[in-house]
Order: sequence, then C-alpha cells, then structure tokens
Amino acid sequence: MTPPAHGQIRRGQVVTTWGPGALLDLPEHSAIMAGLDKWPSPGKLGEVLEPRLSRKLEVMTGVSRPRLYAPPVGESRDFRAEPLGIGAWRFPEWFLVQEPPPGRASGARSRGSASVPSGDRSRVGSRRLVHRKELDDRRRFDRRRTVPVVFVQACPKGHVDDVDWRAFVHSADEGGNPSCRRQLWLDETGTAGDLGDLVVRCECGSSRRLYEATDLSAQALGTCTGARPWLGAHAHQSCGHPARLLVRTATNAYFPQIVSVLSLPNPRSEVRRVVEAHWDALQIVEGSADEVGLGIVKRYPHIAEALNPFDDDRVLEAIEEMKGGGNVDQRVKPAELAAILDVPEGYGDDVPIDPKFHARRLPRDAWRLGDGTGSPVADRIECVVQLHRLRAVLALVGFTRFEATAPDIHGEYESDVERADLALDPEWFPAVENRGEGVFVQLDTEAVQRWLRRDAVQARVSALQAYHDAWIKARQSKRVFPGGPYILLHTLSHLLIQSLAMRCGYPAASIRERVYAEDNSYGVLLYTGSPDADGTLGGLVQQARQIVGHLEHACRAAALCSNDPICAQDGLASTVEGRQLLGAACHACALVAETSCEMRNDYLDRALVVPVVGREDAAFFPARSW
Repeated sequence: MTPPAHGQIRRGQVVTTWGPGALLDLPEHSAIMAGLDKWPSPGKLGEVLEPRLSRKLEVMTGVSRPRLYAPPVGESRDFRAEPLGIGAWRFPEWFLVQEPPPGRASGARSRGSASVPSGDRSRVGSRRLVHRKELDDRRRFDRRRTVPVVFVQACPKGHVDDVDWRAFVHSADEGGNPSCRRQLWLDETGTAGDLGDLVVRCECGSSRRLYEATDLSAQALGTCTGARPWLGAHAHQSCGHPARLLVRTATNAYFPQIVSVLSLPNPRSEVRRVVEAHWDALQIVEGSADEVGLGIVKRYPHIAEALNPFDDDRVLEAIEEMKGGGNVDQRVKPAELAAILDVPEGYGDDVPIDPKFHARRLPRDAWRLGDGTGSPVADRIECVVQLHRLRAVLALVGFTRFEATAPDIHGEYESDVERADLALDPEWFPAVENRGEGVFVQLDTEAVQRWLRRDAVQARVSALQAYHDAWIKARQSKRVFPGGPYILLHTLSHLLIQSLAMRCGYPAASIRERVYAEDNSYGVLLYTGSPDADGTLGGLVQQARQIVGHLEHACRAAALCSNDPICAQDGLASTVEGRQLLGAACHACALVAETSCEMRNDYLDRALVVPVVGREDAAFFPARSW
C-alpha cells in the first residue's frame, strides 16, 4: 500500500476522531490512518506529563510505564525541516470505474445497454468493480473516473479488510466458481440507493444482491480475516468473528476508546513543578531509595541549581509519585470529586494560581438569587464551585467498530474490554491536553436520598432499567445500569449546557460534562477547554453566580418538548426506534452534541428532573420550585 495525498486534520481530532485505524476520505483518495509505528519518533513529539493517567493506562493495557505524546503540530514551512506528518495507507483497494457509453462524456453513469446485457432493462446503472492491480494498466482505463468502493468488511474487534467480491458473488450459486476471473460489475436496479437495489454481477452469469451480506447468520462474507491495514499489509491476527459489511463512511466505522482525567492539585506543587520541568533527566532515577541516581543527575549544573531549594528526600518522593501516578486503586472520578469538594471558600490575596487547577467555592449568598428572597431550587443545591483554571488530559488507547465501548460512570473501562491496538508493540499513546474553565454544581445529598425513596421514582427507575436490560440482551453487552442518581444528574447536565450556552459566550458543542455520582455525593462539572490555548475567557465560570437562574430556565424548558406527548411517553425508547437507553428524551429537548456528552447521549430522562406530560410524580424539581 502507498500513502495517500496530503491531508490535514486538527491535533485534537487525532485523539477523538481520526486516530490510528480510522477510515477517512480525502479529496481524491480514500485512506486509513496508520498506526503509531508510522508516526514521527517520540523524541520529535511533545511529551504530555500526567502520571495519574499514565498509571491508569499501564493497568489497562499492560504496557510498562507508558508515556504520553501529543500529535505533531504539522509540517513546518521551513523546507529544510523534516516533515512531521502522520502516516496513512491507501484503503480500500477495490474501485468502481465509470464506463461512459459511446458519445457520452467521461464520468457520466452508464445507462441501458452500454454496459448491461440488452435482455435486462431493469438495471438503471452499472459500474465496473476492479482491483487496484487492474488499474495499473493506464491504457485500458485511460480517462476513466475511478472512486474507491464504499463497502468493506470488518468485525467489532477493529479488523477491517476488502470484501472478497469474487467469493461473495460466486458462492451464491450452487457449483459457483470462485476462481472465475471475468469482469465484475456493480449494478443499481433502483434510485433509492438502498442495499436491496445493489447487485454484484459477474460476466460469467453469477450475481448476488448486496443486502445478503448483512445477514450474519448466513455469514455471506465468511470469517473475519483479522487484517489490520493501519499497521501494515502483513499485520493479520487470528479472529473467529463473522465478517460484517461496513460502510466505511458510516458513523459506526470507528469508535475511539479515550481515557480522560483532570489534573489535580498537589500539596508539594513547587517541588513537583521543578521535577516535571526536568523530567527528561530525572526519569532515570529508579525510586525513593536511589540517592546515587539522583546524585548523578545533579552533576548537571542547571539541574543542581533547580533542585537546591529542596531536600533530596522530597525530590525522590516527587519522582516516585511521578512514576507511580498516585493511588491507582482509586478510580478516576472519585479522586476528582474529592479534589473539587476540598477547595477552599472565598478568595484570598495570597492564594497562588495553579495553571492546572485553580478553583474556589462560592459563598452561598453569592449564587442564590440576588433579591434576597431565595428560590426553592436553591434549597436543593449543596454548593457551587468556580474552576478558573483546569487541565483535562485525553489519551487514546484503542478503538472498536460497530459497537462503542463507553467507560462506566466512574470513568473506568472494564478490564476485559476488547480493543484494537494502535501499534504492533505499543510503548506510548497519543494524548492532548485541554486547558479551560468550568462550573461545578453539587446537589444536596439528603434531598437526593429522599427523592430516591419515593415510590414513583423507584417505579420510574425500574422501567428505565428494563429498557437497559432489553438493550444489553439484544447486543450481548456487559454494560452496567448506571442507576437513578446518575440519570438525574446526566439529564440535568444536558439541560444546563443548553441554558449556559445562551449567555456564557461558548457554543453548546464546546461545553463538556463530567457527571459525579460517587459515595453519596452528587455533582456535575461543566467545562470548556482548548488544546491550542489557555481556553478560558471567563464567560462560563462567571455564570456560577447565576446558576439558580440557569437551573430554573432549564427546568421550564424541559417541562414541555415539541415532540410531546410522544417523547414524554417514551415513544422514542421503543425497540423499533432502537432508543432503549432513553426515557423521556429526544433531540428536541435533552440530547446535545456528542462532543459534549460523556455517555454518547444515552441514559437521559426528563421525567426524573421535572414533571412532564403524563409523568408528574417522579421529578426531583417539582413544578412549584421553578
């Protein structure tokens, strides 16, 4: 395979959308993003330091002390500099060739008898289906427009390969000849573009409708070949899954598995900062007992000068923490929630600003309604925290196809999750850091517990769990039901995003959420960030002082959806619609951009937040409160 023409994507997209193994269309080519082996060497990339995330990846993947590197910025305008682009391979290798009839311009789709036997007038268009090797003969296909075929075969483990079109078309007929090498055609028998209108035909007389390839029970495409073209032409694995037809431009062609953490404050921030600044040299120190190694490193004058203010024991302890990543047994979100709830109240003149995490708890009278009358909504809020500076690090560890594997409500992936590797022998992972600002809102714990004990709420949560159970049974998934408090917080988070976007200066698609339902503490963090700048304008964090007004606005907007009463009665959660993980929620009310949602717009229900049509008794915020 040969690399395609040059194309450009943003650094953040490499981790979230177009990572290794992703299928993408360029203006004149189709390609698959190459694995990390075809990236620039790590020494030419910027390292992202986040020990807690590195340690998490070590436990998940088994890679010893993995390091994190940011994708390259792009090619330098200096012609003397070495290019730092990311490799890609041409894929797929089957093409459709447009055959113009005599007298018609090249590139026009053939009609009638020009490429279809005269006895069959039902076909309205045909195109040659050819392999790349046949296209090498430029004289035969001179001035013919070719486009990569849009259909490939794949499996949920990430493997992807060209469809064996000859085996597919000839295996339909008893006694077919798979070794036949006559010309293949893709016929269109209708104008709707459905799979039922597409027929793969061989000039020997064999033909087969393409929709038959979607029948997994028949295994029309055979067993998955285990091909991993993003790692090279000979990187096959054994795989027993049946091959499935995949439209390479579809949204289910690539689901990245991303682990994200917030950088947390460290009580030894000064020594930690110095150690991070000189980590390239200090990483050779083995641990807290390696005074010899530290002494060797301190022979460099600039390092010795930087470490002189600190005792060797503190420096060695900071190095040990950097390598260990802190307490790995503590899950991602509980550690973050504890750090957020531990921030002090108010603002002091002598408080240093940590560029990675600077937060303050607002006094209660600062976020209640300014007229002094208060609000019933405010009585259900425990605290509000302004995060003036925060840093979120996202790392790509693998991907799947067809079915997404999302982290659980604690931000963790299951230990037995199958994922496609990013390299033949991965030693590092791509990561980006987003810096920005945010607002954290904690619900009153006692109010949530009283709400959970109500019979109507328990009945509603049981109905949502029944939807969930039907969904995992149909897909043989191991996803665990998140529970009523998470669905309440998740829905409230989406409603707040829509309200905040009206006044904070950021579009709704740029505001992200982190939902915390941990150890009888319930809160929502809404934040925004950018990998290319500090990512903070102050607009979002200042909305914390008007959070009660935003909550009231969100409740009023959620009480009635333009799709009610169908939405309120779970019409969109039926098996036919395939939305079993939703209650009273749809695109007109509670769903937001998937870049904002941590659960892919699943597990939402307005009825748990506010009274809706026909379901007024399970709401956390009753109508009289807003």
